[in-house]
Formats: sequence, C-alpha cells, structure tokens
Amino acid sequence: MQYSRLLILLLALPLTLLSACNRGAHPAQLNTPAPDFTVSDGASTIHLASYRGHPVLLNFWWSQCAPCIEELPSLLQLHRDMPNLVILAVSIDDDPTAYSTFIARHHVNLITVRDPSQSAPRLFHTDMWPETYAINEKGYIRRKFVGAQDWSNPEIRAFLKNL
Repeated sequence: MQYSRLLILLLALPLTLLSACNRGAHPAQLNTPAPDFTVSDGASTIHLASYRGHPVLLNFWWSQCAPCIEELPSLLQLHRDMPNLVILAVSIDDDPTAYSTFIARHHVNLITVRDPSQSAPRLFHTDMWPETYAINEKGYIRRKFVGAQDWSNPEIRAFLKNL
C-alpha cells in the first residue's frame, strides 16, 4: 500500500513540474486588459495607460539578474529595429546607485523606472526575472515571456510586428 502511494507520487511529480513550466506564454491574464500602474522613482515615471494606442513590451528586470543581463543586448537591438514598439523596462533594484550605474554602463536607452517595492510586477503576478509582457495597442496582454529571450528570434519578431 505504502509502495503504491510512493509510486503514484513519483509519477505525478514530473507532470506537476511540467504543468508549472507552461505558465510562460499563456498567463492567466492572456487576452485581458493589462493592469494599469504608475511607478515613479523621482527621476522617471511610467504610467502604463498613457501608452494606450501603441504596442508595448513591458519588461520586468533587475540589474543583478544574470538572465536580464543576457537578454539586454538583443532587447536594445529590438528597440533600434522596431521604433514603433514601446519598450518599458521596470527594474526592481533597491539600490538607486547600482541601478543608475547599470543603466549608464550598458547604455540602456529604453524607457526605464526603478520600482523597488515591486508594485507593478505584483499586479502582473511576476516573480521571476526577467518577465516580459506583450501588450497590444488596446491595452490587452497578448503574450508573456519568462526568462531571457533572444529578441532577434524571427518568430518573436513576427509576433511583435503583428501586435
């Protein structure tokens, strides 16, 4: 009896883990209005609703996050290649100096703001870095990207062009 329960648990565990991994491109909020937020760090402010009418890529990141740093060059290239796509970068950095140094060192020219309280990521149920949301011009979430992305990927580029 005990052995069969253990066997069932061992067989169910991989299925549970696989289903947890499927939260990436299909978040619960898919095809729903993106939660509106305003975040200000004293130097910049992002109010999501003010970008209505434009496709938006909303990127939650942190300057000490290796996957965030890994995807940054292709994200900056995407910004240069698709100027009609608004890219908003919300950092969860606590340290304003580390954040500013990172922005300067990596020549980040995206619309950025520091949100150490993580008020905006909480609205999106974001808890992994980076997480990025594709939001259409009507303000609806169309896709979620979890982890570092290669923003030069042709499939991602085609999706974003049709956002």
